[in-house]
Amino acid sequence: MKRSRGRLSEWPLHLMLLPGLMLIIVFHYIPMTGIVIAFENFIPTKGIFGSQWIGLDNFKYVMMLPDTGQILFNTVYIAIMKIIAGFIAPIISALLLNEVRNAAFKRSVQTLIYLPHFLSWVILGGILVDILSPSSGIVNLMLKAVGIDPIFFLGDNKWFKAVLVTSEVWKEFGFSTIVYLAALTGINPALYEASEIDGAGRWQQTWHITLPGILPIIVLLGTLSLGNVLNAGFDQVFNLYNPQVYQSGDILDTFIYRIGLLQSQYGVATAVGLFKSVVSFLFISLSYVLAYRFANYRIF
Repeated sequence: MKRSRGRLSEWPLHLMLLPGLMLIIVFHYIPMTGIVIAFENFIPTKGIFGSQWIGLDNFKYVMMLPDTGQILFNTVYIAIMKIIAGFIAPIISALLLNEVRNAAFKRSVQTLIYLPHFLSWVILGGILVDILSPSSGIVNLMLKAVGIDPIFFLGDNKWFKAVLVTSEVWKEFGFSTIVYLAALTGINPALYEASEIDGAGRWQQTWHITLPGILPIIVLLGTLSLGNVLNAGFDQVFNLYNPQVYQSGDILDTFIYRIGLLQSQYGVATAVGLFKSVVSFLFISLSYVLAYRFANYRIF
């Protein structure tokens, strides 16, 4: 009897989930029927059910393209570099801010470093174009001042990957820092007081108390980031790249955009997107298994 009453009392909560569930079904699950396009010679006028079924020919065609290997390498390399840099930078910034005792200064710095997170890549892309301009950008003006020739950062394959990784960290590390700062508040202050009595310095306290205290969060965020191995950032790359840096900056998402929307090869673009989704799903599944094993993280 108590169970039935408990279930009845939970019905309002389930009804509150209904609008969100309907949005997910309409905009995420129903469109998944379009996956069949990856196995067809899709012609818009004939539709999904009228187009010719060609099996795995679209996948074979993609694998035979000369640029596929380079695009896949760019995607994985850029994504991994972003994961590593974006994993280390917030930890360092959180540890440094944790040492600041002036509350007003600390809040000001926090606001400044996580503000870029709320700006779109359209805005930040324009800012970077101005900053890195080879003729009038502040970075190249500083290089000229010390006798170094200007560098075309957004048009040189040697520098473009570094620009992508650095700008991504600049945009996102401040917001990630908040997570670690919140974890730092959970460390018992008595541990620091006891260590001071024992003669431990700030570095020793950081190494033996602070880092172990936030280690579960570090492990959790590190393992969950594995799901982004094939997500090199379409918005960022699309707003910064150009044909001169396709060799170093072209990724799966921009390739899908060009071949699907600009060249109207819908079946091929869907095949590449399906491949990316399957691999990402496998990495996300692996990340949750590792998060559960090493950080005791559970979805439910």
